[in-house]
Amino acid sequence: MLIIQPHYHAIARTTQDYERMAAAGVVAVAEPAFWAGFDRRYPETFLDYFRQISEFEPTRAAQYGIRHFCWVAVNPKEAENLELSRAVLAQMPEFFRKPTVLGVGETGLHKSTKNECEVFEAQIELALRYDQLLLVHTPHLEDKYYGTKRILEILRGFSIDPGRVWIDHVEEHTIKMVKEAGYWVGFTLYPITKCSPKRAVDMLERYGWERTLINSSADWGPSDPATLHECIFEFRRRGYGLEEALEVFYNNPVRYLSQNPKFDLPLVKMEMLAPTGAVSMA
Repeated sequence: MLIIQPHYHAIARTTQDYERMAAAGVVAVAEPAFWAGFDRRYPETFLDYFRQISEFEPTRAAQYGIRHFCWVAVNPKEAENLELSRAVLAQMPEFFRKPTVLGVGETGLHKSTKNECEVFEAQIELALRYDQLLLVHTPHLEDKYYGTKRILEILRGFSIDPGRVWIDHVEEHTIKMVKEAGYWVGFTLYPITKCSPKRAVDMLERYGWERTLINSSADWGPSDPATLHECIFEFRRRGYGLEEALEVFYNNPVRYLSQNPKFDLPLVKMEMLAPTGAVSMA
């Protein structure tokens, strides 16, 4: 079984995570830009962070045979400071040239304030201008429904291909509106504020798995990349085969992420897998 972890905050995790993921079949991770748990004060702090996830993390992951990709953005939790956000956005295009950067993310909304919306719009414009993929964060808990509606309203104001936009952290009360608008949806397996493996499989069964990504979003809070594997076990427990699991947990991430040619992992069919689980990438 091959697995891609499409939303994973490696900077907050230990190297043992890479070892565990590699042993469980993870061959690639993608790391969106994230809130550090406190608000950064200086543009240079962001830029050094972008350097860490685009230059250092690929080398750490490679020790375990895992490809590491990333995104750059001003996370919505830090978008209230317009002056700081604009200074960071002005420097972001230099990172689009790096060999592992896939696009703008995670941007989006947290409390859906005027300033957050302005910075979100600026990052959409940046993604369009530089032909980048877009990863969108939806708010937590009680703000999620309103924030998701507001995100969709903002996106409708731009000529953007919904197939190049991934709206993450969807739940039962927001998935339908995102799916119907044609965007990629993401289920984030995260205790307390997001989704459980069982709920994710429930949504797969109800809404299908076209344009759907599943991730653990492991970070510095209570979280674990192994929840992605728990979701695969739950999926298999309900009678789905390895071929269907491969479609959801490997091929779907390839379909979305490879719209940026830097993400060069191929689609895989079951007949390509050797008995050992190895695969020919030719």
